[in-house]
Amino acid sequence: MNTLIKGDSAPLFELKNQDDQPISLSQCLESGPVLVYFYPKASTPGCTVQACGLRDSKTALNTLNVTVLGISPDPVPKLSRFAEKQELNFSLLSDEDHAIADAFGVWGEKKFMGKIYDGIHRLSFLIGQDGKVTHVFNKFKTKEHHDVVLNHLKDA
Repeated sequence: MNTLIKGDSAPLFELKNQDDQPISLSQCLESGPVLVYFYPKASTPGCTVQACGLRDSKTALNTLNVTVLGISPDPVPKLSRFAEKQELNFSLLSDEDHAIADAFGVWGEKKFMGKIYDGIHRLSFLIGQDGKVTHVFNKFKTKEHHDVVLNHLKDA
């Protein structure tokens, strides 16, 4: 796993969102910085807490002109159910072949309950309008992710 670091150019991508609409990073960057957050699986407890924290912080993020994009290997229909059930107010993107997760360096070996498998590591990237990574969020609890992001943005 070769994770992007601050100063790296973010890979440009276009993925389908929960409404089966294409969303591109370059288009989102036109209006300001983008928070690209990778999460393992929709509708699981940790991922739900993380997504709801960002949902509830949307007004503050909008004030800072930050667009939120959540990426997981889930198919579009699963993302749609997750977004609807949790009333999410940002785009969830489907990366079923994990090509974008690979490009960001967040797909790799994981261990859980004695099992080893490949999956998404929970990391977030703040990408500036120039397309470069301005910050990597890699140490946070899911329930505090939104606060960590907002505190960083307010201090920047």
